[in-house]
Order: sequence, then structure tokens, then C-alpha cells
Amino acid sequence: MLDLREIDSRWTLFLDRDGVINVEKDQSYIFHYGEFVFYEGGLEALSLLSKIFPRIVVVTNQKGVGKGLMTIAALTDIHEKMTAAVVAGGGRIDAIYYCDALSDDHPHRKPNPGMAFAAQQDLPEIDLSRSIMVGNNISDMEFGKNAGMYTVFLSTTSPAPTLPHPSIDMIFSNLYDFAKALHL
Repeated sequence: MLDLREIDSRWTLFLDRDGVINVEKDQSYIFHYGEFVFYEGGLEALSLLSKIFPRIVVVTNQKGVGKGLMTIAALTDIHEKMTAAVVAGGGRIDAIYYCDALSDDHPHRKPNPGMAFAAQQDLPEIDLSRSIMVGNNISDMEFGKNAGMYTVFLSTTSPAPTLPHPSIDMIFSNLYDFAKALHL
């Protein structure tokens, strides 16, 4: 069971992007930064979380790239501008991993844990047993569990499932509420 009071400098935070950091575009994709809208309190949440977690990693499925609806250059531009806004708001994102594969069997496509293992390879100080995955979909939660992490579900785009749930350790309404709970 996840106890927020145990979180210290050994922990890593993994975040989904759409529906967690920014408003998810219903039944579509964020094609350029002009469509990227931080959730209210999102930048403040990332600032608070940056004071707690020594590593913050974004892991995001980006099927729109694989479908040819947007380019890797457009995705990179979104991520660079998102990161710059986070830094300007007093927070940070240490690494971003995305999977543009169309096949659900691809090892990096959530709920498969490949992006977590890639992050751990790049940042060997990551201990997945001392990591939290925050997302707004069950596939995010399954990704976290498949990688050996704790999970936090945000009910930003879907109603919160009932606890206990095999893939979910905690539920919050948004990233800001999660960040505030860590500062209590």
C-alpha cells in the first residue's frame, strides 16, 4: 500500500501527459502547442512535485504520430514548449518518453512497461519499486503495475473507479490535488 509520508529523495514520479498535465482533446490528439492547455493548477502542481521528487518522467502514448496525423518534429516542439513553461513555473521535467507505435503489442506502448524500462536504463538511479505512475486511464495504471510501481489515478477524464482496484493504489481528482496531498 502506498503511504505518501514515505516518499523521499529515492522516489521517482512518472506522469502521463494528456489528461494529467494538459487538457485531453476528446477523441483526438494535440497536434501543435497552440492546442496544448495546462490544467488549472497544473504548473503549480509540477512546481510542488519538483520539490519532492528528484526525478520526474513523462511517459505518453502518441498514436497520432504513428498514424501520420502529426510529425515527430511537431511532438518535439510540444514537449520543448511544455517543458519550458514548466521550468518557467518553477517546476521541471527530467525526461520524456513517447511511443508512436500503432500496435498495442509494442513493448513501449502502455500498458506495456517498455518506457519505464527505457527510463530506468537512461537514469539508473530509478528504483521502480519506489516510483509512482500518475495517469487518467486504466492503461496508465496497468503500465505502472507492469513495471512494479505504485499508481495514482486522476479522474480528470473518466469517473474514478471504486477502490480497492487491482491496478490503482490511490485516486485524486487532478494533479494539483495529488501534489497538495504530498505537502500535508
